[in-house]
Amino acid sequence: MSDAANVHDIVAHWVERRPDGCAVRAPEGAEELSYQELWRRAGWLAADLARRGVSPGDLVAVAQDRSVDLVVTFLGILRAGAAYLPLDGLAPTSRLADIVAGSGARFAVHAPGRGAGAGGRWADPASWLPEGVEALALPRTDPGAPVPVIASAGDDPAYVNFTSGSTGRPKGVVVPHRAVLRLALRSRFCTVEAGDQVASAANPAFDATTFELWNTLTAGATVVVFPSVTDLPIDEWTALIRTERIDTMFLTTSLFHTVARERPGAFGTLRNLVVGGEQLELTAVNRVLAAEPPARLVNGYGPTETTTFAAYFDCTPESLAGAERIPVGYPLQDTALYLLDAGLNEVPAGETGELCVGGPGVALGYLGRPELTAERFVTHPATGQRIYRTGDTGRLLPGGAVELFGRSDRQVKLRGFRIELEEIERSALACGLADSAFVEKVGEGPTASLVGFVLPSREASAEVAAAELPAALNRRLGETLPRYMLPARWLVLDRVPFGSTGKADRARLLELLAPAAPAAPAAPEPAPDSESVTAALAAIWQDVLGTDRTVLPSDNFLDLGGNSILAMQVAARVLKRLGVPVDAGAVLLSDTLGELAGHVGAETGEVAVP
Repeated sequence: MSDAANVHDIVAHWVERRPDGCAVRAPEGAEELSYQELWRRAGWLAADLARRGVSPGDLVAVAQDRSVDLVVTFLGILRAGAAYLPLDGLAPTSRLADIVAGSGARFAVHAPGRGAGAGGRWADPASWLPEGVEALALPRTDPGAPVPVIASAGDDPAYVNFTSGSTGRPKGVVVPHRAVLRLALRSRFCTVEAGDQVASAANPAFDATTFELWNTLTAGATVVVFPSVTDLPIDEWTALIRTERIDTMFLTTSLFHTVARERPGAFGTLRNLVVGGEQLELTAVNRVLAAEPPARLVNGYGPTETTTFAAYFDCTPESLAGAERIPVGYPLQDTALYLLDAGLNEVPAGETGELCVGGPGVALGYLGRPELTAERFVTHPATGQRIYRTGDTGRLLPGGAVELFGRSDRQVKLRGFRIELEEIERSALACGLADSAFVEKVGEGPTASLVGFVLPSREASAEVAAAELPAALNRRLGETLPRYMLPARWLVLDRVPFGSTGKADRARLLELLAPAAPAAPAAPEPAPDSESVTAALAAIWQDVLGTDRTVLPSDNFLDLGGNSILAMQVAARVLKRLGVPVDAGAVLLSDTLGELAGHVGAETGEVAVP
């Protein structure tokens, strides 16, 4: 079985061995497919695609949220010999249309009647898909066409994930079957066994989905489709880990930090917990290890170009003893890690170099971008191995683990999303409101955010008041960029400071940010009936968002730098302080603090202060 060249052949093995075993299900038995039924329904889609002219090597877009149907769709596309392109439900439709147009895909598979999702855009993708691309409904019955039998090779594309690009144009990373199998088979960092229950909680367009689905289905285990973290209070969401008997789970670093802070004992029943996306905080890990830890807690590292994970580190009290920073650790199976200088020569242990990754997990390159592919995917001069230059800098520790320090370019990670700051800057210049624009990431952990600095254009100065420019700029940017790429704060400049080289002095720009006021001593929590709900919510927002400015009833949570992870913290603190259950989605969807206060006040019987 391990000699198979493609993903769907491995799944077919489990269809034969465990035909009635559960392959994918929703919580509480709401929906469930056996391996045999999953294979049958995926065959319907493969047959439908084949009769419409989809052939091996083609790319098929997928316009769906995380669901049982999504698993059927991915497998069906692979069985047709094609590769799937999952679209990001958080991105504006104009960006999605550009991605699909640039990909060459002729079809986008959606699942009508299973929830609109993604702000309604998945219900009718034909309304925004580019000309020449057909919205194709996932078949619910046998289309009566023969199911193709495609023996995809290891180097054939399996999927394409798009990530932020420094030129303002997203990059499509082409991942082959052999790279997925390198991740899934004989795994060193996370053992999944037949019958295990593995949570699927990632955005389908995020490469963690590769781990959640294929490490599971190539092991005869069960994918358990989790709801979004914003759909339920944090207590209910984490309770699913126990009630659904989850064995293995991946969490983004930001979400792990939030749960570790609010419910550190939530992971005690897990056999494997893999965390990745950003630098893992030592304090958060120690909090979980001291409470009720999972049997194995792993820090996973890897860019999309190395197929989800390239390195791992087991977090235990012993491995972290005396540590000041959690390493990314050791190479996965069939993976080589190199620390190289600018000339691609290996640096001595302990010295800083760029982390490069080799092995079958390395992607084929960037879709339609040969020059960029040649720049980032190079040949190791000493070994002749094809390697990917990650842009991350680090060093080799005495025990052989790799520790990272930062980036050699201007790419950042924020709440698990990889963001090219230059893409935001270029988009700001293109929207007509800025003569100069600079964006930086500030802070770490859950309160990290993007801050922008803008020198208004002459047209903007004539059309928009300076106080209104930040909101106007984000509205324009929101037409082309996903929400997580919009700066939480813009500072309007009257001039750009320059350094000795004649370039903009970014350090001086950051000095313009007002330092946060020192935290006041913690005061006793007042009883709900002795304080205004509005005032209580304002205090909670201020604390969670880490801002020293007064939060007003007219303020919007997202405009202040809020996000889904911070919304979970707000919900948890509202429950603790006011005794009112409120889900994170209500925090995100309320237009203002005053609107949220009205909702919470109705539950407490108090009239919120307008």
